[in-house]
Amino acid sequence: EVQLVESGGGLVQPGGSLRLSCAGSGFWMGTYEMNWVRQAPGKGLEWIASIITTKGRTEYAESVKGRFTISSDNDKNTIYLQLNNLKTDDTAMYYCALGRSEEATRGQGTQVTVSS
Repeated sequence: EVQLVESGGGLVQPGGSLRLSCAGSGFWMGTYEMNWVRQAPGKGLEWIASIITTKGRTEYAESVKGRFTISSDNDKNTIYLQLNNLKTDDTAMYYCALGRSEEATRGQGTQVTVSS
């Protein structure tokens, strides 16, 4: 059974940082382009970053480029998202996913709240 478990969210002040983790089981992350997506209250799903773990190739949405960094630990079958210089607009539920669309398999999510 494919499972994705996110962790690391929390409440942080503007300008702060967080590191999110996504542990996969039941499959090998090297098989997929792994993604982070998010959903803010009242808004649709937004793709924000992807990584091809076997090549280390990454891609970012303009909204997070230069502030967020996606990475992977292939031995742990885990991906990460380092969030720096957080803004209130970054408040959302963050998910890791096996694709970029709403239909892609994703975990239960981890909440990131940016507030002073």
